Amino acid sequence: MFKRLSTLLVCLGLFVNALAQKIQSPDEFLGYSLGARFTPHARIAEYFNYIAKTAPNVKLVPYGTTNEGRPLMAMFVASAENIGRLEEIRKNNLSLAGIEKAAGSINSSTPVIVWLSFNVHGNEPSSSEVSMQTLYDMVDPANTRTKAWLKNTVVVIDPCLNPDGRERYVNFYNSAKGEKPDANPAAREHFEPWPSGRTNHYFFDLNRDWAWQVQKETQGRVALYNQWLPQIHVDFHEQDYNSPYYFAPAAEPVHKDITPWQREFQVIIGKNNAKYFDKNGWAYFTKEIFDLLYPSYGDTYPLYNGSIGMTYEQGGIAAGLAIQTRTGDTLTLADRIAHHHSNSLSTIEAASANAHKALTEYKKYFDAGRTNPPGEYKTFVIQNSNNDKITALAALLKRNGIEFGYGLDRSVNGLNYITGKTESYKPAANDLVINAYQPKAVLLNVLLEPKTFIADSNTYDITGWALPYAYGLKAWAVKESYKPQRLSAPPVDVPVYSGEPAYAYVSAWQSVNDVKFLAALLKRNIKVRYSEKPFEAGGKKFTAGSLLITKAGNDSKDFDQTIRAISTENNHPLVQLNSGFVDKGADMGSDYIKYIRPLNVVLVTGNVTSSESVGEVWHYFEQQINYPVTLVNYTDLSRMRWNDVDVMIVADGYYGGDFPSDKIQSWVSNGGKLIAMQNAVSQLADKKLFSIRDKEDKEDKKDDKNKDKSKVVLYADRDKEALKSNVPGAIYRLHLDNTHPLGFGMPADYYTLKMNDEVYDYLDNNTGWNVGVLKKDGYTSGFIGQNSKAKLVDGMLIGVQSAGKGTVVYLADDPLFRSFWENGKLLFGNAVFMVQ
Repeated sequence: MFKRLSTLLVCLGLFVNALAQKIQSPDEFLGYSLGARFTPHARIAEYFNYIAKTAPNVKLVPYGTTNEGRPLMAMFVASAENIGRLEEIRKNNLSLAGIEKAAGSINSSTPVIVWLSFNVHGNEPSSSEVSMQTLYDMVDPANTRTKAWLKNTVVVIDPCLNPDGRERYVNFYNSAKGEKPDANPAAREHFEPWPSGRTNHYFFDLNRDWAWQVQKETQGRVALYNQWLPQIHVDFHEQDYNSPYYFAPAAEPVHKDITPWQREFQVIIGKNNAKYFDKNGWAYFTKEIFDLLYPSYGDTYPLYNGSIGMTYEQGGIAAGLAIQTRTGDTLTLADRIAHHHSNSLSTIEAASANAHKALTEYKKYFDAGRTNPPGEYKTFVIQNSNNDKITALAALLKRNGIEFGYGLDRSVNGLNYITGKTESYKPAANDLVINAYQPKAVLLNVLLEPKTFIADSNTYDITGWALPYAYGLKAWAVKESYKPQRLSAPPVDVPVYSGEPAYAYVSAWQSVNDVKFLAALLKRNIKVRYSEKPFEAGGKKFTAGSLLITKAGNDSKDFDQTIRAISTENNHPLVQLNSGFVDKGADMGSDYIKYIRPLNVVLVTGNVTSSESVGEVWHYFEQQINYPVTLVNYTDLSRMRWNDVDVMIVADGYYGGDFPSDKIQSWVSNGGKLIAMQNAVSQLADKKLFSIRDKEDKEDKKDDKNKDKSKVVLYADRDKEALKSNVPGAIYRLHLDNTHPLGFGMPADYYTLKMNDEVYDYLDNNTGWNVGVLKKDGYTSGFIGQNSKAKLVDGMLIGVQSAGKGTVVYLADDPLFRSFWENGKLLFGNAVFMVQ
């Protein structure tokens, strides 16, 4: 009797244990089938947390939150044997890369690491649904297929890289659809309102931020990514709903530093994907559109970090739950999920099947970086002419795991980035020195090479990004290998305050940090002035634009304590002056000393504007200089109290034929300051009140006159012909008038990123100032079509015009491009605060 009871209890225990181990599928957990509706991000996070608590072979790693407070996370899935030694696996992986100093090993128990990133663009939402199903497949104890892969594979699943954008899209769609989805492409549920869900909270495209890491979502994600450096990384996207599925191998141009093995493994994985698509009769294409050049994508950044990086693109943008394609078929969310799901599993399968080869080639990749780095330059020297910019550049290098140091004990001969000639230079102790012999040699070369070689110019993004140009710093690329003298920066001299009361405090004006400090002063109602001319006082030299905080006008008993406290809070050193009588230049009471008043700033938004351009300005004010800005839709400008507005910023966009409105013109005439950027500048050309004019292209007219009208372009050559006028993002050098307030604190050479071939006639000096001008020697780096290249000579790109009592600032290019163009941040600060 006792024996039978014991057996019954054991059986009951096994039954209860089996029930406890039952893991719910996404359908069971959510209460509906994947594809029946869009899953809110909170429920996706709940499912991942549920699996973390239920499945024995996973580890959930939070890596931050979004601007709107949503969680960011990555789930690590491994075999029962490997899940407990993830840290050991991670360190061994970094040892294979030479980042951890201990020797790494590859044996039968060494797993390959596959990282799957879903939903970086919020309105490409099918992949976050797939993340749940893929996770379930990897942890389902009954799934013998995936259990076999996990024997030699660690899988990392990031369910949503852009939760804020996804929620913006999902909330829109749920509010717009009826009881059932309407597949008619004209239905309102297929047309998102501005700014759409593609971007994050600040309207940044997170798929173009991998290298720059200016957004908090990217900062957390890439920090975790660089702690692991997987062998395979896939970024899941959607494209136009009429397009078939795209997967690797990628299109040309492919950067020359991408290895034959990386290209070969793309083909191996692509063929494995194709096997399942062929079986199901699903349409797909490869080797088109999506190239491998720009270094800040979710495929290229991993490739330049030793991985096999790939983009997968499912047709589906604007498709909602169902849409009729131009072929008459109905594409559903369930279809899109099925395609992405197939490729997520296929990729893991191919990685598992080729694990040893992938690990061996991965080690070879990093060994080559340390012993035979790519490119002709083996040392890069960057002059510390601006300590704030050097500090910002050093922080970027550190975030990307690039090794660097300071100073050299010898002169070097290298390519001068500014002159384009080989010249001698003796580095100072605080100059940045980067040796190419290091694990991240490829990424270093890609980010710093003066000119990127482009075999095929029909590229998907910008073609110029070399960091010395982006940061506006002098640099030399040296063919010999030199090691820096020291790894840490030498200490910076900090001014010492005297015990006696100050007449004034002086702040430098050379970077966005100084703009931030000015903003802090203005918000505390501190009266600030600047000097229009350089001056010398107290044995020190100060440049034009230097900020002056005088006791006069700030009369308070605790003036010194207040200013010093603000200086300390902002980690911003000041120079104390005990007299208003200067050694050289204008005294403190001169007319050359100008008052900076607090400003009410309006940024125009809405569907006539480029959301990404608006986002750059918004982020600049809120996250970089911490100064208030009011966002007003273009259609609501009539509601404003115009007399309360000091500065209006019109970012890139297409404002229509009524732009600028009579109210804008009247406001400018009465003393307002209008800052126009990119295409907004072209829409002001030839308009009443505005003296800017499109540059007459005499060469084009002459060419048109002499052109052989009988020449017929073949249809097959249409793409080649279009390239002649293509400007995908090239770097040009401008001659900058840094004696004008718009150029204060800037070098005489300013590097701009041209995204079009717009150039303007010089402003008449009676009404305006040509602050940034383009000469014949302006082209610096990147691809530009021959027609556009011929046009981009001798003209104005940055200017200031007096208009009645007001001012117009013309910024024909984007000085805040993706917020990594550090070179333009002070220029933009000048436009806001210095130009009067």
